[in-house]
Amino acid sequence: MEDFRRCLERQERETNERNRRADEINMLQREVDEQVVIVVALQDEENQGLLRGSQVSRRRNMDRHRHSRGKNLLKDYFIPTSLYSDVDFRKRFRMQPHLFNKVMHEICNYDAYFVQKCNAAGVLGLLPEQKLTAVIRILAYGASADQVDEIARIGKSTTFEALVRFCDAVETLYTRYYLRRPTPRDLQRLLQKAEARGFSGMIGSIDCMHWQ
Repeated sequence: MEDFRRCLERQERETNERNRRADEINMLQREVDEQVVIVVALQDEENQGLLRGSQVSRRRNMDRHRHSRGKNLLKDYFIPTSLYSDVDFRKRFRMQPHLFNKVMHEICNYDAYFVQKCNAAGVLGLLPEQKLTAVIRILAYGASADQVDEIARIGKSTTFEALVRFCDAVETLYTRYYLRRPTPRDLQRLLQKAEARGFSGMIGSIDCMHWQ
């Protein structure tokens, strides 16, 4: 009987010891879990500081040197002593410099998005010449956003937003004068111009496909 009692006591002590160790392990595991949660939260805060402010993404901020590229773009095309001539400008922008400047000023007056301004941190944004250069390269050449980024140092989301806003501005500002249906006087003028160039009866031509 005494031996049986001692056996029960020993089993009880062993059970209590196992329970104590299990409690210690659980406590350590909870502490580890709490530390992991804290580390993850701190890492998320750090990552949020590295994200672009206008778009949720895992991509880190990239310094595109947009301001220096904007200055170079002005020196290349948009100052009186520009590196490239008006002929080069016409080839690359598919319009004369004075027409580009006219469109740029009218669109900036219509939509302040294209006007250069400071962000919340006081940093100057993109020049209107940079945004319009990106848009024109896409429309005139079918360039991709990555190709435009190399030219004007503009991210993909900004490029697409500028493209949509530009098309909206052009439709609003110029539909009445340039995107309307031709009047009888317009048709007569186009027919005379085409006939003088050897294309009698042709009103318009796109890739040598004419319509009357």
